[in-house]
Amino acid sequence: MNSHTNMPKRVRVSVATVLAIGLLPLLAACGGSSDKTGASSDSAAGGGANAANDSTTNADGAVQLTVPDGADAETKKTYIQENTIAACMKKQGFIYTPHVAAAGGDAAYVGLDAEDYAAAKKSREKYGFGNYAAAVYPDDPNAPFSNPGGKAGAKRTDAVADDDEKGFTPAQQKAYQEALAGPPAKSKADEKIGGCELKASIAVNGHALSAAEQKKADNAKAEANRANGLELNGDTQLVQLAQGYATCLKAQGIPVSTTQPTGMSNMVRLEQNVPENHFSMSKAEALPLLTKEIDLSLKDLECGKKFRAAYFPKEKAHPYYGDNA
Repeated sequence: MNSHTNMPKRVRVSVATVLAIGLLPLLAACGGSSDKTGASSDSAAGGGANAANDSTTNADGAVQLTVPDGADAETKKTYIQENTIAACMKKQGFIYTPHVAAAGGDAAYVGLDAEDYAAAKKSREKYGFGNYAAAVYPDDPNAPFSNPGGKAGAKRTDAVADDDEKGFTPAQQKAYQEALAGPPAKSKADEKIGGCELKASIAVNGHALSAAEQKKADNAKAEANRANGLELNGDTQLVQLAQGYATCLKAQGIPVSTTQPTGMSNMVRLEQNVPENHFSMSKAEALPLLTKEIDLSLKDLECGKKFRAAYFPKEKAHPYYGDNA
């Protein structure tokens, strides 16, 4: 069965115990209704706005984000998911503040795939590929994988600060988590989303498929991905640009393991021999490694400038996932 795993990044982990009957009064104490019907996609979609988290309030008092004008299909799904969770949680007596990351993603990570040349250059000039930036700049929120105020390398990019659960007792916390994610699984094999997260998944993905339907859908997705890979790797312009990219890298003494367009954009970054403790290194240990990585990342950026400018627009038209993609 389809487990509805395509959820927004901002999710909370389900608790380990089942909600007891004695917790029901706590739901009312949190200021909401006992209605368990959840939210419809109609109340979840929102209106038109340009800011990522512009919001309105629906008839039940739940915060609902407005979908930006021109948002693509996947972005709209994220808004619907977050809004559905917020409406569903409100009906169960809880506040859930919906959040959607601003268009363009986290600015700390623009230097990784270098789709945006100018932004990537600015990032790589200081952070390289990001492998040692957290150790050198542990308190810099723009350093990839940094964790200001916490342990370097432990940054959760899906975390969003809000006061939804502030001041909760342990019992209220358990009630909140179960309303959000459903009852805890009895075993690892039984783990699946539930509660308001399941309602949100159904709102954008529909109900779970049968095993046969899921297999058919997975096969179709795999075939589409294979076809997209062939399209990209057979594109004459991309093949020529990839060869030029590879030639430039070799001239700089940088190893080249593939010249296939689908593997080129992130090849240099992904094939670095990075120590396992790179996040926990001292600044003195990490700084010389970061200095070398900055030089390497900028050479890679310049060699691949023309290739990436052509590749990413075509990859959007023919989405591909796979080794080094």
